[in-house]
Amino acid sequence: VRMVRLLGLEKALPYLLEGKKVNAQQALQAGLIDELAKDRDELLAKSRAWILANPSVIQPWDAKGYRLPGGTPSDPKVAQMLAIAPSILRNKTQGCLPAPEKILCAAVEGAQVDFDTAHLIETRYFTELTTGQVAKNLMGTFWFQLNEIKAGGSRPQGFAPYLTKKVGVLGAGMMGAGIAYVSAVAGIAVVLKDVDLAAAEKGKARSAALLDKKIARGQLTAEQREATLARIHTTDSNADLAGCDLIIEAVFEDRALKARVSAAAQAVVGDDAVIASNTSTLPITGLAMAVPDPTKFIGLHFFSPVEKMPLVEIIKGARTSDATLARGVDFVQQISKTPIVVNDSRGFFTSRVFGTFTNEGIAMLGEGVSAPMIETEARKAGMPVGPLAIADEVSLSLMSHIRAQTAKDLRAEGKAPSEHPAFAVIDLLLNEYKRPGKAAGAGFYEYPADGQKYLWPALKSRFEEADGQISPQDIRDRLLFIQALETVRCVEEGVLTSTADANVGSIFGIGFAAWTGGALQFINQYGLQDFIGRAQYLAEQYGERFSPPALLLEKAARHELF
Repeated sequence: VRMVRLLGLEKALPYLLEGKKVNAQQALQAGLIDELAKDRDELLAKSRAWILANPSVIQPWDAKGYRLPGGTPSDPKVAQMLAIAPSILRNKTQGCLPAPEKILCAAVEGAQVDFDTAHLIETRYFTELTTGQVAKNLMGTFWFQLNEIKAGGSRPQGFAPYLTKKVGVLGAGMMGAGIAYVSAVAGIAVVLKDVDLAAAEKGKARSAALLDKKIARGQLTAEQREATLARIHTTDSNADLAGCDLIIEAVFEDRALKARVSAAAQAVVGDDAVIASNTSTLPITGLAMAVPDPTKFIGLHFFSPVEKMPLVEIIKGARTSDATLARGVDFVQQISKTPIVVNDSRGFFTSRVFGTFTNEGIAMLGEGVSAPMIETEARKAGMPVGPLAIADEVSLSLMSHIRAQTAKDLRAEGKAPSEHPAFAVIDLLLNEYKRPGKAAGAGFYEYPADGQKYLWPALKSRFEEADGQISPQDIRDRLLFIQALETVRCVEEGVLTSTADANVGSIFGIGFAAWTGGALQFINQYGLQDFIGRAQYLAEQYGERFSPPALLLEKAARHELF
């Protein structure tokens, strides 16, 4: 109400609907504040001067002759803007988040009445929001559970805080370069190593480019840029890793390669350093066999792009010590990331659950469901990107490689690899159609050099079937339920030991629909008995992978929530 009367509808809505952030100087220019002061004395002097100059304290909108800046909703220019605002807003939220729509209603309705009535309108919308289920989901996860994690909820007790002084990053590709960047920004000395110096320098150049963008936005000075870059030392020699108290391996997902580079680094840094792997799928317990002391080995799974993604999944191997885990949590918080802690398992938590999302979308395509429908309904369910688009981003060839590696490992353990209807579609795209994903310019989508991506037109003729169409609700539920069910299995198997880690990790790590409050809260707010009933229907229609796990049935019988 106040901001609309201060700035007008057109200028106020970006702040109200988008949470637009500005610095003090920008706030002054926008009219959000009246003056700036550089210190306490100037603040007091300007305050006294303002009081003397304004003896009758009155808000601008209470002054005689006040008119709403930019015009009321009936003004032609404002009316034109408001005519398209709801559709733009719905395109952004997909109807999953009620707050922006209520804010728009309160702002527009309040601009047409007196101040007191406008406040009453605002209060009613606010009350409706705060007592609604979506608000409860969001507050529970983003306030209570996130703060529980930040307070060290999963950090072992009894260990003094540890400040990492020098980190060695093995591999200067996109992930390694990103890890080097966030570490240097946090003030940590970094040794960025690759097989040749040119590759390491290329990785450092990525940090320079990111810092240049900050300078362009006025968020950094040239001196700060140089100081940050000076912390990153590039090399092609293991000898330069000497003195590192943490090594993070970030090379290709190949067990033998990871073992080789980890062992070589450990031989230089010695027994006091922690060795970490950035693997997203390979079990940490097996990788730890490459070093003499597996208690000092841990998984630090970063997400891409590292500089933007707020989460790090910390994986505790079978022999990882509590002291090592505590150091891992401390490092993640030192670089201003949110840590979740999981126990070792193939795919851990995030990659395992994320895989169910992409596979389910691809399986639906194989059943004949329209590709545009799959992508659209995924966004309507609250997912930031559709499963086909994200599969292209990850790369179908990488997905196939991980599947082959997993099958090989399982056979070595005397276990049969699992099958999924998505696999046949992936193999078809790779082997027959030669479309491995975005990096190759061709996957489920086309990627023209001078335009926006679009779904490969041949998907319609090669996969879509008239009798393969299912309801939009079934598409949305299949994509959300399959992830929630796999999360329950992670709890059941002891991979996850914290509800907070499950909910925050599912949203921050894999983009699970934020309006739900996370994968486990999605089940809680749905109602366990109703969720089980719906899951059983999906299992009957689409496969046993939707069958409710025993833990879910037990909790429902005891009337417990996650």
